Amino acid sequence: MMLKPAPYATPAERGLFYTGWVFTALVLFFLMAPILAVIPLSFNFEPYFSYPMPGLSLQWYRDFFSNQRWTGALLLSLKLAVTVTVLSTVLGTMASLGLARKRLPLRSLIMGLLLLPIIVPAIVVAVAVFMSFGYFGLIGTFAGLAIAHTALATPFAVITVTATLTSFDWTLQRAGQSLGATPFFTFRTVVLPLILPGVVTGAIFAFVTSFDEVVVALFLSSAQQRTLPKQMFSGIREMISPTITAAATIQVVLSVCLLVSVEFLRRRLERLRGMTPT
Repeated sequence: MMLKPAPYATPAERGLFYTGWVFTALVLFFLMAPILAVIPLSFNFEPYFSYPMPGLSLQWYRDFFSNQRWTGALLLSLKLAVTVTVLSTVLGTMASLGLARKRLPLRSLIMGLLLLPIIVPAIVVAVAVFMSFGYFGLIGTFAGLAIAHTALATPFAVITVTATLTSFDWTLQRAGQSLGATPFFTFRTVVLPLILPGVVTGAIFAFVTSFDEVVVALFLSSAQQRTLPKQMFSGIREMISPTITAAATIQVVLSVCLLVSVEFLRRRLERLRGMTPT
């Protein structure tokens, strides 16, 4: 990423360069403005949404952590996200190892099918899953939610691990096997340590995908099953409370921390490849 124009750039090229930076900054501000507006409201002293705020208070965070409906929704979302992360990371890594083989028949078709859940609109996926899961009695169960979220999160693991494997030197694996190591031992000691940043990145994306998902949860979960996004959605429909802003802030902070971790992993992967981190 270039932070300044090239030394040989003409005045017109410099003007276009800085115009592009200003336009990008304005677009990012437009996207971030709603989040920047919600976070301060979570510390509002009064039970209404308005600026300027008459005072600051942590009462909405106290209400969030003392209300069983909110804490139960948070714990269910965390439990579901961890389960989905483990399943999607394992499945996505296995699929990526197979797709990394250039001689795999119908490789492009298989890759396209694996990426369908993130291409098809979420409402279409939710309706399809709801109709199919009804035959197996999975609606309203934790297993049904976990399977549906795993289908949505696995493509992110496939993308990140496959991208990591594009620069992997497969002669290292063959060298390990030629020395008498089993395929699993070679994978655990040679392949996995080198692709671990990509695997962890895929796991983080899978966690965020499951933790923030609401459409499928609205279709599959029962009245007693409330993930945090579903509880927020229900709270907006039933009774608007400033506690929603505290829940949204917690969700945003957790997602941002995970995405920052992804950036650190990306830089580490570039250093492992002998590249200068951008």
